[in-house]
Amino acid sequence: MKKIWILTAALFVSIASMAQVKLEETVKMNVEKHDFGKIKQGEPVTYMFEIKNIGSKPLVVENSWASCGCTTPEKITEPILPGASAKLKVQYNAAAVAPFTKDVYVKFAGIDQTKTVQITGEVLSAEAYEAQKKQAPKQ
Repeated sequence: MKKIWILTAALFVSIASMAQVKLEETVKMNVEKHDFGKIKQGEPVTYMFEIKNIGSKPLVVENSWASCGCTTPEKITEPILPGASAKLKVQYNAAAVAPFTKDVYVKFAGIDQTKTVQITGEVLSAEAYEAQKKQAPKQ
C-alpha cells in the first residue's frame, strides 16, 4: 500500500512539473538590454520595453520591480492576449553622476521564472554633458 502512495505522489509531481509554463515559450521581448548612452544629470530618461505574448493563453503581469529606487518600471495592468504586445515603461531618474547598470524584473502569473531586462548608460554633470555635445560630430 505504501508503494502505491509513493508511485501516485511521484506521478502527480511529474505531471505537475511537465505542466509548468516555460517563460521562453510564452514571452518574447523586443530587446533585453537598452543603453541610454550619455545622459544629463537630473533629467530622467524613459524606455519602453515591448513584451509580446507568444503563448496560447492571456499573459498577466503579476509584478514589476527594479534593482534600486532610482529605476521605476510601470506595471502593466491589462492581460496581454495571445499574439498581442504591451509596453513596459521603465524610467531612470539620472540623479547621480556615474555609469549605471540597472536590472528590471517582471513576474508573470503562472510562470515560476522571472524575466529580467536591463538598462545602462552614463550620467554626466550638466557641464560635462554640454561639453560632450559640443565635441560630438554634427550629422
